[in-house]
Amino acid sequence: MGSGSWFCFCPLAFKAAVLIQRWYRRYVARLEMRRRCTWRIFQSIEYACEQDQIKLHNFFSYLMDHFTPSSSKERDFISRMFISGESFKEAELEKYCDYESMEVPDSYTGPHLSFPLLPDHATALLEAFKQKQQLHARYVLNLLHETRKHLKQLPNISHVSTCYSEEVTVCGDLHGQLDDLFLIFYKNGLPSPSKSYVFNGDFVDRGKQSLEILIILFTFLLIYPKEVHLNRGNHEDHMVNLRYGFAKEVMQKYKVHGKKILKMIQNVFCWLPLATLIDQKVLIIHGGVSDTTDLDMLEKIQRNKFISVLRGKKRKESNRNVEIQEVNGESNAEADPTGNEATPSLPSQPRPAQAPSMANRLEFSRWVRQTVQEQIEWCRRLVDISESEDEELTYSSMVSLADLDGELFQSFQILDILWSDPMPQEGCRENTVRGGGCYFGPDVTGKILEKYNLQFLIRSHECKQEGYEFCHNRKVLTIFSASNYYEIGSNRGAYVKLGPDLVPHFVQYQANKTAHTLTMTQRISRVEESAFRALREKLFAHTSALISAFKAYDKDNTGRITLSNWATAVESVLHLGLPWRMLRPQLVRTTADGMLEYKSWLDDLAMEQRSQEHIQSSLLEVIYRNRSNLETIFRIIDRDHSGLISFEEFHQTWKLFSSHMNIELTDDGINDLVRSIDFNKDGNIDFNEFLEAFRLVKQTHQIPADCPQKTTSIVKTNIVTATYISVIL
Repeated sequence: MGSGSWFCFCPLAFKAAVLIQRWYRRYVARLEMRRRCTWRIFQSIEYACEQDQIKLHNFFSYLMDHFTPSSSKERDFISRMFISGESFKEAELEKYCDYESMEVPDSYTGPHLSFPLLPDHATALLEAFKQKQQLHARYVLNLLHETRKHLKQLPNISHVSTCYSEEVTVCGDLHGQLDDLFLIFYKNGLPSPSKSYVFNGDFVDRGKQSLEILIILFTFLLIYPKEVHLNRGNHEDHMVNLRYGFAKEVMQKYKVHGKKILKMIQNVFCWLPLATLIDQKVLIIHGGVSDTTDLDMLEKIQRNKFISVLRGKKRKESNRNVEIQEVNGESNAEADPTGNEATPSLPSQPRPAQAPSMANRLEFSRWVRQTVQEQIEWCRRLVDISESEDEELTYSSMVSLADLDGELFQSFQILDILWSDPMPQEGCRENTVRGGGCYFGPDVTGKILEKYNLQFLIRSHECKQEGYEFCHNRKVLTIFSASNYYEIGSNRGAYVKLGPDLVPHFVQYQANKTAHTLTMTQRISRVEESAFRALREKLFAHTSALISAFKAYDKDNTGRITLSNWATAVESVLHLGLPWRMLRPQLVRTTADGMLEYKSWLDDLAMEQRSQEHIQSSLLEVIYRNRSNLETIFRIIDRDHSGLISFEEFHQTWKLFSSHMNIELTDDGINDLVRSIDFNKDGNIDFNEFLEAFRLVKQTHQIPADCPQKTTSIVKTNIVTATYISVIL
């Protein structure tokens, strides 16, 4: 072809190239829009579940805060179940962890551990877990015992230097996904004197191999105590583990000794350090910071006292009697048992005003400062400290003198660093999406960095599509190491390596082989399908509430509403903050006149769930909406993790409910109730009986006229109790 022909066809080729480019850009933009919508669905559902968890534990804390035991026996039982049941004294824990009395049978083919541990032990464990073998309970308890002894010697903030190793590798959330940990070690190498690691919390829950991850991490921690560092995450919390699967996993894998293992893990978790500092320049914390975060205070907190930051101690109130203070693990140092002042000649300790809501963090900060100043003034009068020594009395040095209010503030300090998330806006506000911690802006980050002479923060806690993400002008780095977190292909995992120059170097990966074979379109379609399936389950679980919301727009009872009203009503019920108008085509069939027949739409949702579960729709709605909360309540009551609620546990729990509801519920009435729930009459209540009783009560609001008086009493009690649970859930 001659040069003339080329010039003749050049404009046409150029136009074709422009058209292809435009088409491709639109195609990529549509895929990106679908990916972002899918991501928001997953995150909204996940955070709504976390919010439910915190509400549930706030509810139990509230019950305990307003319950007066009728006897010392009742007080001791309730205290063990809901307050101090998770903690043991040193001697008691040693006796409880009696691994030495356990014999390892000759038939056991798994790995054997002897202490002190050696690198060969770690290698043997890795290989055994790859072969799906299980470590004997004796070795698990022994490992936990040694790990606890080591952690107790560590400070709240670990210090790491790049001078002693070529680089430090920081890993984010693993969430029980053992394949991700294997891949990290394969790519980056095992921990060693020249290979330091920081694992930034959330080792457990959601995944199926949380216990194996803990065993591996604790083993390397004991072998290389100067090179392996573990931070506590918000899932290293017994109350969270009851909901998200770790407690259940342990009991399934170790049916005989699972209770002891869980108890030891619970105690080990509360000894995990809260943060790590690399070269005094890079702060690693699991969640984030707030405008009240104080690293000096964090270094002084007795971290083991906070077994669960979701259940921190409550403030003492002026009208609280001594008995309630004892139930909550409190004591009145100024009063003797008769209620008289023990030291009347001394100035009385000031009673702080009621703490304001954490929603207004500025107001809360002022309250803390005022409370502490009052305590300082009281101590100054007590020991006759001169005004010239004001500068020596800082908050962090006086926090113990504030006693319970100091503990309250300490609890919020830990809650913030474990649960918080960054936001692009300035300021600091309550994290209403998760229900705990705060949202912190770039100004809050800047102040923390300036105050402590830091370069940047590394945190985890949030799943990111690429496994990592910078924000706040690259001063906050989120690292997330669990790949395929929501669904196969949903996200990459990543870890970050820091050398002496502290410049981050990232390594990304996909632990699942299937994810590597999928095209971008296939991957997005697969993840999108999973997200919308979860969303339809969420919609179906709120069928009753949705019908009520739709009828508010359907004044003439036509069974039809506009699609705009549909979107508004759905958000008013689910509160997920999703772009419902954008999601509508995936959830609702297109109609010619722009109207939706909502009853048939809800019937289609019910049909889809029924085809999967083969259960009656009315029961399914209750299960989908309440199962997680009910299972968590069940596990809280089932203090010994036996999978069964004893009559006494049930009896005392329902006395809590009835006391708060201000209804007369006799012991005989509670006994009748518990016997009615025990369908198989074995003297205990399992979860299926618990769930079935809740379902029956939901359907028994109409009491038959010919119902015997005793049965009527049981049904009424059931209805009152279940209705109350429905309200708090």
